[in-house]
Amino acid sequence: MAPNSLLPRDEYIEQEYFFRIYRERLLENTPSQEILKTIHEEILATTSLPMAIDILHAEILHSGRIGLAMQRLSHYFTPFQTFVIDRAEDDVARFEQMVGLEIMEREAKYRTGNWSRQGLFIYQFECLARNRLGYHDGLTAIANDPAYDERWKKWILSLRSQLGAYELSELIFRASEHYRALRHSRETQNANEAGSASGQVSAAADSEPAFFGVQDGRIAKANIGRDPLYFFAALQRQLSYPEVPLSKKVYNETLSPILEARLVKIEQRLKIVEMEQKGGIDLTKFYKKEDGSVPEDFSE
Repeated sequence: MAPNSLLPRDEYIEQEYFFRIYRERLLENTPSQEILKTIHEEILATTSLPMAIDILHAEILHSGRIGLAMQRLSHYFTPFQTFVIDRAEDDVARFEQMVGLEIMEREAKYRTGNWSRQGLFIYQFECLARNRLGYHDGLTAIANDPAYDERWKKWILSLRSQLGAYELSELIFRASEHYRALRHSRETQNANEAGSASGQVSAAADSEPAFFGVQDGRIAKANIGRDPLYFFAALQRQLSYPEVPLSKKVYNETLSPILEARLVKIEQRLKIVEMEQKGGIDLTKFYKKEDGSVPEDFSE
C-alpha cells in the first residue's frame, strides 16, 4: 500500500467497527491489551487492519500507548487519526479517549458512504474547535490527509495564519462558488455601467473550481458574525455533514454539605460587611426583648 493513499471502502468499514468495539469494551472496563489481543480475530481477514492491530497490540504492551505505532503505520492511519489518538493519550491534555475513538469511528463511517472533501474538512475542523486540540498542529494533520489534493492542502495550511483575523465562516464563504457568483454579478454590473470589460481578470483567476459549493457559501455567509457552532449545525442539517461527538462526562452540580456550610458562613460575613459600610452594626436588634422573646432577625 503506497504512503498517503486512500484506502479501499472495506478498510473504512472495518475501521468503523474496530473503533466502535474498542470504545464499547473500554466502557466495560476491559483492558486495552486484552481488547487488542483478541479483536483482530473479528476483523475481515482480507483487509490490512488485522496486521495493523497486531502492531498496535505490540506497542501498547511495550509503551502503554498506541499513538507511536500509528505514527509508524502512516501508510494506513491518516495523520489526523494519529493526531487525535496522541491528544487522547496525552497525560496533560483534558481530552477524553472515548471521544477520540468516537471521532475516528464517525469519520470512518462517513468515508464509507457518499463523502466529500468539504464534509470531511468541516467535520475534522469542528473536532479541533470543540475539543480545543490546537489549530496549528491540527490543521497540519488535516492538510496531510490523503483525501486532499495539493490545492486543498495549501488552502488548509493557509488557514493557520488567517484564523483569528477572519472567521471560519467568512473564509469558507470567500472560497465558495456562491462568493464567485456574487462577485461576477457585481463586476458585470459595474462593467455595464462603465461600458468596459473589467470582468476578464477575475474570470481567468477562477479557472480552477472553488473549494466549496453554492450552498456551503450561502450558509457560511449567513453565519458570519455568529457563533461557529451554529454554522457547523446548519451544515449538518442542510448538507448531511457528519456530526462531531460530544463529551459524555456528567458533572455533579450538587454541593457537598461541608462546602454548603462554608458558603452560608461567607454569605453571613458579607452581610456584616455591608452593614458596616452602611453606618455600622446595630447590636440592639439582637438583644432579647423584655418578655424574653428573640428578635426575628436573630431567630433567622
